[in-house]
Amino acid sequence: MSEQHYFSPSPQAPAQERTHRFLIDGHHYEVVTASGVFSTDRLDKGTQVLLDHVPRPPQEGTLLDLGCGWGPIALALAQASPGAEVLATDINERAVELTARNAAHAGLGSIRACRADHLLGELRASGRRVDLIWSNPPVRIGKEALHELLCTWLALLSPGGEAWLVVGKNLGADSLARWLTDQGWAASREASSKGFRVLRVRRG
Repeated sequence: MSEQHYFSPSPQAPAQERTHRFLIDGHHYEVVTASGVFSTDRLDKGTQVLLDHVPRPPQEGTLLDLGCGWGPIALALAQASPGAEVLATDINERAVELTARNAAHAGLGSIRACRADHLLGELRASGRRVDLIWSNPPVRIGKEALHELLCTWLALLSPGGEAWLVVGKNLGADSLARWLTDQGWAASREASSKGFRVLRVRRG
């Protein structure tokens, strides 16, 4: 299955697993990736740009990796904030399973990986909020689906919470920032590097 279908809930192609060693936010990790999951053979450039430009996360609270793939952002969050709970979520069940395995292998027990529909239902039912979202969102799912995804998860931010997103300039980063502003969010362009924008999103 091509990487373009990483947003399938249940990839049909066999999970051709690969083991890699990556430097993620200054720490070396041995991770397992697989076909049918975003960025199978590398640390995605957009994710790297995000990690290079976000400020350090809070040391406690609930932090969310939205669209976790095999887990690089969740690993970075948990390493930087050992006292926080890190939620990692994806529509792709293979991605969720890989993130859980990679977190366990790294000894990062604060990471909890969950399918997006399950986590969303749990958070809504409990009234829990998240304090920080880091995301390399799946822009290729299309504008309408992306807007729905962001509206859904940004609504779960706690008062004072914020989201940091990385989006390719040629994939509509600037128009997305304008759309977020039109929806009542305070969206600002905080960095631009290697063809990507890093956006900060707060309640307006």
